[in-house]
Amino acid sequence: MIDFWLAAGLLLLVALSFLLIPVLRSRRAQLEEDRTALNVALYQERVAELQTQQEEGVLDAAQMDAGRAEAARELLADTEGVAAPRVSRLGKPAPLLAAILVPVLGLGLYLHFGASDKVELTREFAQAPQSMEEMTRRLERAVAAQPDSAEALYFLGRTYMTQDRPADAAKVFERTVNLAGRQPELLGQWAQAQYFADGKQWSDKTQALTDEALKADPKEVTSLGLLGIAAFEGQRYQEAIDYWNRLLEQLPPEDQSRIALQGGIARATEKLLASGGKVAPAPVAKAGALLKVQVDLAADLKAKVQPGDSVFIFARATSGPPAPLAAKRLTVADLPATVELGDADAMMPQLKLSNFPEVQLVARISRAGKPTAGEWIGRSQPLASSTTAPQTLTIDSPDK
Repeated sequence: MIDFWLAAGLLLLVALSFLLIPVLRSRRAQLEEDRTALNVALYQERVAELQTQQEEGVLDAAQMDAGRAEAARELLADTEGVAAPRVSRLGKPAPLLAAILVPVLGLGLYLHFGASDKVELTREFAQAPQSMEEMTRRLERAVAAQPDSAEALYFLGRTYMTQDRPADAAKVFERTVNLAGRQPELLGQWAQAQYFADGKQWSDKTQALTDEALKADPKEVTSLGLLGIAAFEGQRYQEAIDYWNRLLEQLPPEDQSRIALQGGIARATEKLLASGGKVAPAPVAKAGALLKVQVDLAADLKAKVQPGDSVFIFARATSGPPAPLAAKRLTVADLPATVELGDADAMMPQLKLSNFPEVQLVARISRAGKPTAGEWIGRSQPLASSTTAPQTLTIDSPDK
């Protein structure tokens, strides 16, 4: 901040110069005016002496006129080059008062409306913190400087959780939800902090938060993990296994937390078996639809297309919305080609192949790269979306 205050000080000196220079000039003008007044007083005194000498008969009229002329010449010589006096409308105290008030008011306005604290925070965050405590202090200052920043509040809450301060984290996550909305992830973080703040005692509030989070997103990982922990602590081992299995499905294969989660499932299984219970088999996930199709170009069309023409391959419901359920894009140069269309290729989550019993396969060539209109097309007969046998699709007709 030193360079900032140096720059501010230089600007302040420039501003004060516009106020103080006229004051100094006015003092010099005042000195000149005082000297002129003294010269005039001396001239008047000289003229009075000459008149007294004339009355006493010492000087005659000619000598009187000569003396008066000599005094006038001396007065003109002394006042030559002196500017006409200027009248100040502001007065002398006003500029000096302004010179004092300008820096005081400027500093006060900057401290009230300025952002020196945010500038300092930006510089601090540009450097890596030396400890977790330092990071916490920075985040707390960031929240104080920007109380409406949901992002700063979120990271502060996560930091409090790593420092085993769940009560503080719960308050921060509640503020975050109020600012950013009731997003499933935020609700899950709030519920987790609240659970540990309550001494690992499950409450109606925690239940409501996890229910709301999973209703909005059944795959919300924090809520799933928390419910598994609560079930394990409550000796409801089968529930813990079920929740942790659901969580395990959401984690990528390389996620390091999978090892700890699998260990938790193993411990819950052991305790369940030790208590005389039986582990219920995990529900078999319904396999999504997957169609395998080989696409080729009719022989008489090969001379009419260009290698860079786009080829759109998609499946659409025979009875349902006209929008494609799954699609892939190739070029004519890629043909013949074999592609797979499945639920993973869904254009919209609610429109999956497995949601419709019967579909039609379509392949379209579009020189302009538009999937809805082109030059040539090929269509299959309606087939079940659960079909597993490879299909063949030939582009052989004009697209009308």
